[in-house]
Amino acid sequence: MGVRVSAGSYYSVASPIHALDPRVKLLIAIFFMVSCLFVDDIATLAVAGAFCIGAILAARVPLGRLLAQIRPVIAFLLLTSLLNLFFVHTGEVVVALGPLALHSGGIAAAAFYTMRFLLLLLMGSLLMLTTQAMALTDAAERLLSPLTRLGLPVGELCLVLSIALRFVPTLAREAQHIAVAQTARGAALEGKGALAYARACVPLVVPLFASALRHAEHLARAMDARCYTGGAGRTHYHALRLDIRHDGAAAALFATYLIMLAALKLIG
Repeated sequence: MGVRVSAGSYYSVASPIHALDPRVKLLIAIFFMVSCLFVDDIATLAVAGAFCIGAILAARVPLGRLLAQIRPVIAFLLLTSLLNLFFVHTGEVVVALGPLALHSGGIAAAAFYTMRFLLLLLMGSLLMLTTQAMALTDAAERLLSPLTRLGLPVGELCLVLSIALRFVPTLAREAQHIAVAQTARGAALEGKGALAYARACVPLVVPLFASALRHAEHLARAMDARCYTGGAGRTHYHALRLDIRHDGAAAALFATYLIMLAALKLIG
């Protein structure tokens, strides 16, 4: 039983995307994901796809590594696309397959639904691959810092987020070790089908949960021994600084993309 977890991974390479300020990357990724929800025709899809492909090429991340990040949700995308394909009955009938009929509206809905959510997921995956977890949480903390005036514990929440991202690879390795140990004891962890896979996961849940609690206890003791309290007055080892040339150019390109998308929506 293979345990593949790629969330929280970072692909280290010199590229213009890696060099951007994490706050700029986070904002661009979020607003691009939102803009993908407005993609509903060929023109807007071409603009959004061109921006996403350009960002991928600039990041110099292998396509296989990028697709590995979204592999768990590809099956869900295909399922929802098939539902749109066969159950959306708008437009003219294109193909009739007995009791089932494919309508032009269903084909368009399936295609655009799949593509816009694929672009959304690719941009999120690119953000994770080009930004270290600590830099991402630092950027989120800086962007959300005005909420501290409302009493929201932004620093503590971002600390929880950074710890969660940090321990994803650790727990993935623990799951692999537990799977090997359980297999050596005769546990049947190999099987085909969703039900067999769910049954195979049962022998891993309890020891993995115990391991997660053990790591949490050790971390809590280490933080307590160092008198860590967080909150106000906490400094950062790496100070975030905007570069007018690189970050400004990225912001200008993204603004151009948004303007083009808005113009196409108004014209259409």
